[in-house]
Amino acid sequence: MNANATQKNQGETPPPGSGENTKSFSADVARLLDIVANALYTNHEVFLRELISNAADACDRLRYDSIGNPDLAKDNPDFRIHVFKDTSDRTLTVVDNGIGMNGEELADNLGTIAKSGTAALMKQMKEQGGGEGNLKLIGQFGVGFYAGFMVSHRIRVVSRKAGEKQAWLWESDGRSGYTVTKAGKEQAQWLDGERGTAIKLDLKDEACDFLIDDKIKLTVQMYSDHISVPIFLGTPHDTKHDQSEKLNTASALWMRPKSEIGAEQYTEFYRHLTGGFDEPLMTAHWKAEGKIEFTALLYIPTLRPWDLFDPSRRHFVKLYVRRVFISEDVNTLMYPWLRFVRGIIDSEDLPLNISRESLQFNPVVSKIRSAVAKRILSDLDKLSREDPPTFSSLWGQFGSVVKEGLYDAPELRAELLKVCRFFSTHDSGEKLTNLEDYVSRMKEGQENIYYITGESLAGLRNSPQLEGFRARGLEVLFLTDTIDDFWLQKVLDYDGKPFKSITKGNVNLDTFDTPGDKQDPAETEKSSDKEPETANIGALIVRLASLLQGKIQNVRKSQRLTNSPVCLVAADNSVDMHMERVLKIHQKYESNTKPVLEINAKHPLIIRIAQMAEKGENIEEAANLLLDQAFILQGEPLEDPGAFARRMSAIMLQGLKE
Repeated sequence: MNANATQKNQGETPPPGSGENTKSFSADVARLLDIVANALYTNHEVFLRELISNAADACDRLRYDSIGNPDLAKDNPDFRIHVFKDTSDRTLTVVDNGIGMNGEELADNLGTIAKSGTAALMKQMKEQGGGEGNLKLIGQFGVGFYAGFMVSHRIRVVSRKAGEKQAWLWESDGRSGYTVTKAGKEQAQWLDGERGTAIKLDLKDEACDFLIDDKIKLTVQMYSDHISVPIFLGTPHDTKHDQSEKLNTASALWMRPKSEIGAEQYTEFYRHLTGGFDEPLMTAHWKAEGKIEFTALLYIPTLRPWDLFDPSRRHFVKLYVRRVFISEDVNTLMYPWLRFVRGIIDSEDLPLNISRESLQFNPVVSKIRSAVAKRILSDLDKLSREDPPTFSSLWGQFGSVVKEGLYDAPELRAELLKVCRFFSTHDSGEKLTNLEDYVSRMKEGQENIYYITGESLAGLRNSPQLEGFRARGLEVLFLTDTIDDFWLQKVLDYDGKPFKSITKGNVNLDTFDTPGDKQDPAETEKSSDKEPETANIGALIVRLASLLQGKIQNVRKSQRLTNSPVCLVAADNSVDMHMERVLKIHQKYESNTKPVLEINAKHPLIIRIAQMAEKGENIEEAANLLLDQAFILQGEPLEDPGAFARRMSAIMLQGLKE
């Protein structure tokens, strides 16, 4: 009891797990901490980058808040970060004089890992199977602080929020849980003045190299030289007496000339922004001058962000005004279809004292958004011409998102259509093509850009509706993204050439030759003598339409088919078939329209059924089997699978008897 009383009087806190204030980590969080502490160990120096990045963010946030309330920072107006070791205690400490946190915020921010994505992170890590994949995923879920457990067996965080009197202590060993208590005088002295945060790590034996000043210095210069807040090697007391060493250049990287920045510096700044470990696929750094002035440093990641298709469609570009961080939540700063872009935009025209709410409707922000989008699209177009493999990789990751702009941003459609890429029937369908090249390959007399939408390339390549187009050498685009069905309702043509679905409406392919059309006239006359049975097709169409009434809109002879006996298409005045399926899934769309059944008049099966109908034989079972076959080829569910199975069994039995 006396020992405990003495401990409390000295402002000390019981070890995690032994006091009333202890809170346990959930099972997922405990497992995640284990992954962070072990899977990242080969890059253990990265923990310092993460802690310094968090400290710089805290300074940026206070810099912004102090614009409206100068009293928050007046006691210590020079923002800075300190890193120092204590060899006797075997500790490493990172101190900032930023915004700080109160007890509730400590528990909320440090007691819950990746509030928006813990479960998703665990799932992706499991799918990655460990190793390098885990390294690349960690930083994308906001768990940078916990990288400290790679090198320490205990972390203590003392923080006092700007404008408040009470300092708070958060403590954890990363396993048994954490405690949040009021900090005593001794711990409050860890801070740099009356606000900010101090993180003290009790180092593991294998991390004792961070008790060497040169190791700290090299790590900071390698990973954090671009940080705009000065970083000092030494305690806040040392800095006050000019006894500490400044470790970084402390200038905003995006404001420096491109000629002074190397590829490694760009990459480390990208990692600072994203918390990831991958390299950017594309970097764009420029200064806009004229009616509006701003500087932009933007990156396109190599890896697709885990929340790319989150319904909020939130972007992750930070807005600065004259080097002062303002917000990363200005929705109108970036188009939603550029939400995969990461980086910084620094404006010279916006007022510093503007509210974040007002920014959403500021015309300067809208102009910046338009200018940035045009520049990115221009850079993408350039990349597609100068480095096709890199562009193909980028398009594979983010192409479906970029195409959302065709629907959302009509003012930029010309630029967007220039960079859009599609698979097609050209060149075996293995390479991406653009619309300009498609138009250049159009056959003489071709007026439309043909396309087919579906859920997979493999399925589309085997679509029966393709047969007539492929036989005539007419190129067809394969569109497999959900957004394709929607932007095609808005974008009606390219370069005056209308987009036309090959699964909707009637098509006239008679004006285009097939290889079989280019034969000797005498051979043509002979072959025509062998087709008298096709005269029965008209009667068959009438009979099929009668038997399948209520299930289809009508039956007609097809120009699309060459090998398959039947296919389904949408009527001219109906929704395209794949579009209808998408609407049914996502918007509970109910349609009363029926498809059109097209038959291949030259197919032996159709000819045989026509002959049966002419003789007055019952073809009802055959008619229903043809329709079921068409639905299966289209990837649509059968209305009555049991009836289909019975019909198929009967046909097979009859065939086996014969």
